[in-house]
Amino acid sequence: MRIRSMLIGLLAVLASTGRADVVYPEVVPGYRIELPRDEGSHPQFKTEWWYVTGWVEGASGPVGFQLTFFRSRTGIDENNPSRFALRQALFAHLAVSDPKRGSLLHHEKSARPGFGLAEAAEGSLDVHIDDWRLRREGDTYIAVAKTDDLQLDLKLQPQAPPLLQGDRGFSQKGPNPGSASYYYSLPQLAVTGRIAIDGRDQSVRGVAWFDHEWSGAIVDERAQGWDWIGLNLDDGGALMMFQMRGPQNSELWAAAKWRAANANDALSYKPEAVEWKPLRHWRSSRTGVRYPVEWQVTVGDRVLTLRPLMDDQENDASGSTGTIYWEGAVRAFENDKPIGRGYLEMTGYAKKMRL
Repeated sequence: MRIRSMLIGLLAVLASTGRADVVYPEVVPGYRIELPRDEGSHPQFKTEWWYVTGWVEGASGPVGFQLTFFRSRTGIDENNPSRFALRQALFAHLAVSDPKRGSLLHHEKSARPGFGLAEAAEGSLDVHIDDWRLRREGDTYIAVAKTDDLQLDLKLQPQAPPLLQGDRGFSQKGPNPGSASYYYSLPQLAVTGRIAIDGRDQSVRGVAWFDHEWSGAIVDERAQGWDWIGLNLDDGGALMMFQMRGPQNSELWAAAKWRAANANDALSYKPEAVEWKPLRHWRSSRTGVRYPVEWQVTVGDRVLTLRPLMDDQENDASGSTGTIYWEGAVRAFENDKPIGRGYLEMTGYAKKMRL
């Protein structure tokens, strides 16, 4: 615990002071993402995350789940040959949204890579901290995590090809093309396995979404935070859309990618074709933060309504990444008819988001 507390403290200092002497690779158009090679870690870049979310059904009804791993190149001790040097840091968030509980059940971990305790492999997907792990075995993805009151043991099987976000994987995040990431998704993952919540173990099945991004400068300095949604549509299609919010939560940038069922190509939407309109807010009794938990979103000529599985899906990750954000299971409706399920992430409502 003391090592992890020191790690968090060092990263807090780093975030507040910056490291001008560290040069991170630029994200530029034209890079060709290749799988499975690019499923692994890209340690020269500043920030990277692997993110799996989904809706599953068990004997007790619908449950949402999230398992996310973050990697940060710290800029500390870059030339120190010691195995103890804090050149990289890993973080992980685990959460389930269970309407029977009424609030998010969540946990977090942080560690430095090495010594068999934590690692993010290069060249293939295998990232872990202790016994929390996300890896690929053949054509199957495995997500495993265990705590005293929450356990996941899931297999995720692709049912559709990868979805390259933005321009063939180059995802611009602001008016300046320098604010961008390499970004691909695996929507429509068939999920089977087991989830145990508060000692109640059950077999589950459902549909999940996997995201992988890496960058040196993903967030525009003017950005307060972002709103993001990944939707698995009931007809087999997929939609990803986001907006970066500037001062006073004004729209700084937006984009979307919509792939119809059985389509080889996906439609990309520029900022002027994407709109987020809050419909209803919820305030956390723990943090006092107010979130827009119901939205009307527009993509081209399509208008959808997003409604949460439950309102209280706030994740206080102050002990690892230093963030408080809302991330949870939502349903999508068009003309009052359900058309899909997915996950909504909202950052920067507690304080300005920094990566």
